[in-house]
Amino acid sequence: MKIIAVFSIFLFCAAVSIKGAEKMGNKNELKTVNYVELNRYLGKWYEIAKYPVVFEKNLVAVTATYSIRDDGKIKVTNAGRKKTLDGKEKISVGKAWVVDKRTNAKLKVQFFWPFSGDYWIIELGKDYEYAVVGHPKRTYLWILCRTPKMDENLYQKILKKIEAHGYDLSRVEKTLQK
Repeated sequence: MKIIAVFSIFLFCAAVSIKGAEKMGNKNELKTVNYVELNRYLGKWYEIAKYPVVFEKNLVAVTATYSIRDDGKIKVTNAGRKKTLDGKEKISVGKAWVVDKRTNAKLKVQFFWPFSGDYWIIELGKDYEYAVVGHPKRTYLWILCRTPKMDENLYQKILKKIEAHGYDLSRVEKTLQK
């Protein structure tokens, strides 16, 4: 009898979860861009805004620079300054690799072994002038630009796009840049 009761509770919870997921629409399914030309994506990006993350706590003037390594993977160099634009520079070097060769939009990034994280490109400017990077569970978000300042109209359009991806705009925090 206990088994039937536990099984019934399990079925009820599963049904509620499915119904809740249906109400959220495609929120559980984060979409990436159709295709990323990796050679165009390489280079320096300035962080315009993000979801706050512990490993960037108190950092300003944050940049990410991507280049190809000898082994074909991508070298990731993140840099930022502590608290102020003149603060001490903090640099982290890691690697990334493509996990979806069809689109090149889903990557894994690793700064120390054995841990790696999802890095999904969910928005990308036509001329690779901006990018939005997310995580399939929406725990991370970065808005990147090729220049330290982004046009405010473009920034507002990007915010609408990321909200459509299911991100909570109240968590987005702008990054101080020079």
